[in-house]
Amino acid sequence: MRRVLLALLAIGIGYIVYDALSQPSAQDLKGGFKEVAFYRNENNTGPITRIYVVTVQDTLWSEMKKYGDLMPYTEYGNTKVYFFPNNRPTPDRVVPGNPNFDQRYNPYCLGSYEKDAMSQVFFKRKPVL
Repeated sequence: MRRVLLALLAIGIGYIVYDALSQPSAQDLKGGFKEVAFYRNENNTGPITRIYVVTVQDTLWSEMKKYGDLMPYTEYGNTKVYFFPNNRPTPDRVVPGNPNFDQRYNPYCLGSYEKDAMSQVFFKRKPVL
């Protein structure tokens, strides 16, 4: 009886470790995502703002949304991800406010992902023209 309980305990611990180590990450997605610019405000007591610029090798819209879903998010904060093709001009700096990058890059922006303070997700194709 004791051996059965130990075996069940070992299986349970093994499953927990496997589950913890096999969480999906951006490297698991198709599309060749590469982060090229990032901004995070210094405010640690209020809403956290995160802005990312990411290049992609392929326009797989579902993979872009999944990538956005994997990005860090803080309750009552805001996370934005802008997607650009890897073979076109791409902003190397992002800033808070609006717009988040130099407008000369607008024609190259493939899509944007935003998770706002109310945890609502907005995914747009060709968001800035």
